[in-house]
Amino acid sequence: MHLKDLDLNLIAVLEAMLRERNVTRAAHAVGLSQSATSHALNRLRQTFDDPLFVKSGHAMAPTPKAEALQAAVVDMMATVRHRILKEAGFDPRTAEREFTICITDMGELVFVPTLLKRLRKEAPKCTLRTLQVPAEQIEGLLASGDADLAIGSYRTAPDGLYKQRLFMHSYVTIVHARNSRVKSRITLAQFERTPQIVVTLTGKGRTAYDSVLEEKGIRRHVVLRTPHFLLVPLLLEQNPDLIATVPLELGNVFSRLGVVRSVAPPVELPTFAINQYWHPLAHHESASIWLRELIKESFEAYPEIFKGHD
Repeated sequence: MHLKDLDLNLIAVLEAMLRERNVTRAAHAVGLSQSATSHALNRLRQTFDDPLFVKSGHAMAPTPKAEALQAAVVDMMATVRHRILKEAGFDPRTAEREFTICITDMGELVFVPTLLKRLRKEAPKCTLRTLQVPAEQIEGLLASGDADLAIGSYRTAPDGLYKQRLFMHSYVTIVHARNSRVKSRITLAQFERTPQIVVTLTGKGRTAYDSVLEEKGIRRHVVLRTPHFLLVPLLLEQNPDLIATVPLELGNVFSRLGVVRSVAPPVELPTFAINQYWHPLAHHESASIWLRELIKESFEAYPEIFKGHD
């Protein structure tokens, strides 16, 4: 084997598998999807001409070849983390850099105020720029370095991107603050007969909860479909008879503005993950590592934060 034949990014997957003995947990540890991790494991098997890990009960047991590699793999990754990356370290106190994040208008409203506050405190000479772009453009922006991260729930994100879960989304229905007919939970009858706004990122198509409503035979009186979350409270202010169903975090932000209030939907709706995504080229870049850790620390407590505003 020649060095040019070995993708060194695979060593991180091998290290995670040696530690976790489980593809799902290893995928979470390295920030890849399970399918991308399985693909990396297959490439490792081809490279070393060995199965490396075999099914043993609920775990993946290392073969003798994998066990023989373990000490060298651990030493190599320790060198990368503590010597190579440290030498190319990022000092947020003195760094002058613009970080660019792909994010929706909802994400800007919910996440950017907190992120900007942390950034100004911990990296005072750094700046933040946000981009709103179609999901299919995100991989190219990350690969070219024109964007550092993407934050959202991009269901069609390529497997080649690293992904880390920040928190799980749930939904609330919002009504005008002076709507006295709807109590703390909107009834099914009210939900079906009340005219409502539906938000989709493309302005058309299905929302994340459409299939649930359809399976339960729930009919909606939709008067507007829009890709703009920030338009919703303005529409309800001028049309107090309307309702909308939006992510919980956004509903709570809107409620604090005093125009609308959040109520429980008439049926249980699905949750979905909000993730941060980055390109393999930036995986070991010290500034990118720092930014990802800052975002993870800032938003991993969001479910608990928002419970206080229910």
